[in-house]
Amino acid sequence: MDDVRPATTAESAPASLWSIVLLAVAPFPAAALAYAYGEPDLARPALDGLLTWSVVVMAFLGGARWGLESAEPNPRWPRLAISVLVPTVAWAVLMARGRVEESWVVGGILAAFLAQWLFDHQTPETPSRYPRLSTALTAAACISLALVLEKTLGA
Repeated sequence: MDDVRPATTAESAPASLWSIVLLAVAPFPAAALAYAYGEPDLARPALDGLLTWSVVVMAFLGGARWGLESAEPNPRWPRLAISVLVPTVAWAVLMARGRVEESWVVGGILAAFLAQWLFDHQTPETPSRYPRLSTALTAAACISLALVLEKTLGA
C-alpha cells in the first residue's frame, strides 16, 4: 500500500502516462468531428466507433477503480460493485441502440462517464495523479459526446 497516497499529495503523472492518455482520448474528438462535420457516409461508422470506444474506456476506468479498491487491505464491496455497475450501465445503453433514439444512447453514455468521474473523485484513497488523468480522459469523452448529442438532437 506504499504506492497509494491521499489525493491531497501533489504528484504529477509521468510523461509516459500522459502519452497514453493522449492516445486513449484521440478517438473521441476524431470520431465526433467525423460524425458532426464529415462526409455523410462517415457518420454511421464514426458514431459506431465513438460509442464503442466510449464503452471500452468506461470499462477501463471501472477496472482501474476495481484495481485501486481491491488493493486495499479490506476492499469495500459497494465500491467494487460501483466499479462494475457504471461500465455495465454504459454497455446496456449501447445495447439499446436501434430500440431507442440515438440521442438517448449518446446522452446515456455521457451520463455514465460523468457518474464514473464523480465516483472516482469522491474517493480520497487514490494516488493524486489519478483524478487529473481521469479528468482529462472524461473531459475529452464528454465534450466529444456532447458535440455528437447536439447533432443527434438536431437530426
